[in-house]
Order: sequence, then structure tokens, then C-alpha cells
Amino acid sequence: MLGFKRLRDDHGFKAELEAVRQERRARFRMLVCIDGSDASYEGLRFAAKIGHSSECDIILLYVRSIDQGLRSGGLQVRVARENMLDWGLELPGITYLKRGLDMLINEKDMAAHWNSVVSHTDTWGDPLGDNKVEYRHESGKSIVLKLKTAPDPASGILDQYELGPYNLMIMGAPTNWRGAIRSFFDASVAQKVAMLAPCSIMVARGNGNGNGKGHLICTDGSRSSLDAMRRDAVLAQHSGDPITLFAVARQKDEISSAERVLEKASEMLGKMEIPVAGVQVGIGDPAEQIVRMGNDYSVIAVADSGKNWLRRFVVKNISFSVMGKAHTSVLKIR
Repeated sequence: MLGFKRLRDDHGFKAELEAVRQERRARFRMLVCIDGSDASYEGLRFAAKIGHSSECDIILLYVRSIDQGLRSGGLQVRVARENMLDWGLELPGITYLKRGLDMLINEKDMAAHWNSVVSHTDTWGDPLGDNKVEYRHESGKSIVLKLKTAPDPASGILDQYELGPYNLMIMGAPTNWRGAIRSFFDASVAQKVAMLAPCSIMVARGNGNGNGKGHLICTDGSRSSLDAMRRDAVLAQHSGDPITLFAVARQKDEISSAERVLEKASEMLGKMEIPVAGVQVGIGDPAEQIVRMGNDYSVIAVADSGKNWLRRFVVKNISFSVMGKAHTSVLKIR
């Protein structure tokens, strides 16, 4: 009997979990990783611009190390949880998440139109565990503040994806972006996540104001790049940013081919009733040309190469190079 009850409970839990995931798949969900840096808040501003509709949910995530700020501080766990859920305790990450919430919702609107639900999950044997507060608008839109416990930030972020799903993950750019070989041994958190996450990734940079030029969408005419173009064009339209299409000819005799690619891409967006502000052709190494042109824009959009993480160390990856070398935000679309 006990075994049957446990089996029935497991089936019920799995069915409930699948129902939640099905509901989430019908929405556009963004995971914004907050670490207190200007770049991470630049990513949140991007999320707020494209995620203002009721069909978009924004999840703010801070990953804390196991036992961080508790064992050393001698805090009572019960008191820590209670105060944390009131957002009044200066635990690592809470002030960062609270600042993010203040950027998305003002207090007057919060009181009038939003309700909150608090939840806690034991994990890693940590006294505080995982904690979140979900703020749900009367329209159905959600903003979630998640304080997650993990051995390290990268594994915590990737684990959070598995609890998703998410359409887009946004992270602040690291101070240093390692080359392919060095990153294999000493990659930053953003590099590890960009390498391994199965969804689209934005690496945001705080100095990427882009002089108001909007999105530079790069395409080479391949099916994957045209699909990426369509998806970012929709995001740019939601945020009200102009779109410039960009193609690279490696040599001068390839310029006409690049121009045909741009003509085809413009026609595709025209059928979607998405205006194109301009088209540009670069000549030379694709990654170098994209970075040179893209630094005048607020966002560079590039398609993922489709290579698995190991092949990225063997074959030069244009999108990964652009993410590391650009001075503005880069959106790699998967």
C-alpha cells in the first residue's frame, strides 16, 4: 500500500509539473541573471523593453553559494527566511533583486494591481535553500524574484533553466572574455552559460547605448540565420527599436551575393510587416566586420552556429567571437 501511494504521488507530481511547463510554453519567458553589476541591469532594461506585454514573464535570478552569509553570520534560519521574504534582510543578492524589482514596478502600481506568492524549496542541505517571490499582475503577467543556492553561479543558472523553460536568458558581460583554449580551463560564468545553455542568450554590456541605432541583425542567407533574423526582428519591434540588416562578403567579388541575401531578408520582414531601417554590407572577416559595425548599435543579433560546445574549441565560431569582442550587447539566437 505504501509503495502504491508513493507511486501515485509521483505520478501526480509529474502531471502537475508537466501542466505548469505546458502553461509556460505558451508564454515568452526571460531569465535575467542579476549579480549587481551595471551590465546585469543593462540586461534587465532590455528585458523590460521587450517584456512589457501581458504575455511576457520576467524571472530575476541571483545565485548564492551554499551557506553564504548564514553560517559565518550566525543567523537563525527561521528569522533569516522570514526577513528575507519581506525583503528586509541584507543577505547576499537580496538588495540586487530588490533593485531589479524597483526598476520594473513602482510601489503604487504594485499595491493596486499585483499579488505576491512566496515559496521555499530545500536544496543542497543548505539552511536557507531556494526561495522565491512571484508577483502576478491581474493580466496574468508574472515577475519572479529567485534567490537560488548552488555550488557555483554557472551551475545554478543552468539548473534554473531546467526548471523553466525559458525563451531567453540574459546575463551581464564579464570583465574578461577568454579565448577558446583558455576558456576550456578558466571560463567566466557568462561564457560557460553561453556555451552550454540550450536557449537564446544575451550578453549585456552597460556601455552599449548604441547611439540610438537599434538592432543590427546579421545574416548570411542560411536557414538558421534567417530564422534568427525573424525572431530578433519581432523582439526589436516590441521594444520599438529600428532594425538594420547586415551581411558580410569575405572578398569584393562576393558583394553581389551579400546584397542578394539582404534583399531576400528585407522581403521576408516586409511580409511580416516589420520595417527595415537600412541594410549594410561589410567586406572581410565576418566576426571583425560585425563587431566594427555593431558597436554603433544597442544590440547585435547573431545566429548560433549550431555546433556543440566541444566543436567550438576546434572550429572558429563567429557568434561566440562576436560575444567576446563587441563593446555593446550581443544576442545569440538559438
